Amino acid sequence: MRDKSSAVTMNRLTISQITASLAMLLLGTGGALLLGASPIAIALPILGGLLVLLICAEGVSTRQPAPAPLDAPDLLGHPDFASLLEGISDPLMLVERSRIVRANRAAQRLLGTHIEGEDARIAIRHPAAAERLASTAPLAEPVMVELVGLGSRDQRWQMRIAPVGQVADMRRLVHLVDHSGTHAAERMRVDFVANASHELRTPLAGILGFIETLADPELGKDTETRQRFLKIMDGEARRMQRLIDDLISLSRIEAEKYRAPDTLVDLSELAAEVVGVFRSSHGDRGREVEMEIAPQLPSVQGDRAQLSQLLHNLIGNSIKYGRPGTPVRVTLNEGPSSMTRLTVADEGEGIGPDHLPRLTERFYRVDSGRSRAMGGTGLGLAIVKHIVERHRGRFDIASTLGKGTTITVLLPPPMEEAPNKSDEKRRPSALSGTMS
Repeated sequence: MRDKSSAVTMNRLTISQITASLAMLLLGTGGALLLGASPIAIALPILGGLLVLLICAEGVSTRQPAPAPLDAPDLLGHPDFASLLEGISDPLMLVERSRIVRANRAAQRLLGTHIEGEDARIAIRHPAAAERLASTAPLAEPVMVELVGLGSRDQRWQMRIAPVGQVADMRRLVHLVDHSGTHAAERMRVDFVANASHELRTPLAGILGFIETLADPELGKDTETRQRFLKIMDGEARRMQRLIDDLISLSRIEAEKYRAPDTLVDLSELAAEVVGVFRSSHGDRGREVEMEIAPQLPSVQGDRAQLSQLLHNLIGNSIKYGRPGTPVRVTLNEGPSSMTRLTVADEGEGIGPDHLPRLTERFYRVDSGRSRAMGGTGLGLAIVKHIVERHRGRFDIASTLGKGTTITVLLPPPMEEAPNKSDEKRRPSALSGTMS
């Protein structure tokens, strides 16, 4: 600023000097004329003076001096900077020369409340993150880094590092986005396609093999072999049909997951109906199904077809995996918070605690060989879970090795003045349940 003021002052003095010189030249010319000097004698000094003035005038600058640039305000000192950080729900940090100078509450919950003032490479203990945060090279554009295991072993994060302010300040804005849910959904999709393909490929390969055998002119003449092969082919084809039916059913239930059912269902009557079907169609094992229904239970708000499917799956599993000669107990009574509680218990081999959290996964089986031999598709409990979720209920599985398994379903009470027609629209129930 001092240099520019001096330049302006020097320009003003030069103009004053030129003006004074011009005035003196005019006075001298006028005096010479008064004294009777010849015009030629006067013209030469005038021309010389004008030449001097022209030379001096070329050094005068007519441009205005450029205004001094305003100093940029400090980002950390801005009163709204803290609010801006907290306005982002994801972990967000401002890093200056590899040190965290500011972090929002989400970042502190993930990495610890002590991270402000700490070296970012220590706070984010990840090799890929440390390499990027320690780099002193200027960033032309934001950098993306994938982090696995930050926070917990299975969590996946995308770290975005963007330059902030002047290059010399070495400031970086670090934004962490949790991609764990997206990755889990993609992994489930890949596993589902792989498992479904495997479940369909196995019976299909068997059917094709038997067809080739029966097409042989010599082997096709053996009536006993042909009948045995046809029976196996029929079983495999029906197994594929059950699998496809379950896949379609599961897809329909998931499509309606966020639309709560809006009809009243007498669950006591429905449970008695399903138990009666098992008693009449499953021989001695079906007659071992016991039923206990509390009197005067209120109706539930639900989808009758899906609740019937839920009962068939739960009772069917207990009949399959309970020990022959032991009862399968179906109990229906009042649960907590005016909910209706359905319990299906068997006396079987039980399920180990390591398997319990995964029982509702698609195609998960504790004993794959036994399940396939009994005609299971591996989708029964997955369908039950999604039906309970759609009914805003709760689902729990308890099992003890050597004693048996008990499955409990809690369904919420109906809303007041629930309609009897399925086409009447109502708002969904506010009661949501938790899944085991």
